[in-house]
Amino acid sequence: MENLLGPEPTLLPDRPEAQAAAEAGTDPAKIVRAYPDFSEAWALLAERALQTGDPVAGYAFARTGYHRGLDQLRRSGWKGHGPVPWSHRANQGFLRALAALARAADEIGEAEEYERCKKFLADSDPAAPAALGLS
Repeated sequence: MENLLGPEPTLLPDRPEAQAAAEAGTDPAKIVRAYPDFSEAWALLAERALQTGDPVAGYAFARTGYHRGLDQLRRSGWKGHGPVPWSHRANQGFLRALAALARAADEIGEAEEYERCKKFLADSDPAAPAALGLS
């Protein structure tokens, strides 16, 4: 049956080893060295930088995680639009990187980037902004 309302949700493949390392509290820099394309580790680095008052580093880490996630979304069939559900564990790293990018952009005065990222996050999954503190 074809979805007449729009594209099917994009579900990134699970990364059990990388996800387990993140869930265990492994230093995200160590995870990045082992899994450089794992968006969640970049998001963790960005979140840590933002928490410690370094929005420039947060922006750089978040942008890296965001772009790594875009690459994976495209490889998974995403065509530049459509749902990227927060409820799917493997999508959360990309969505966290996008939220961190929004926060970092806001902190460095990139108002357009902040708004664009917030909209992209809400378009990906309306539940994501609230889950990530951007509602």
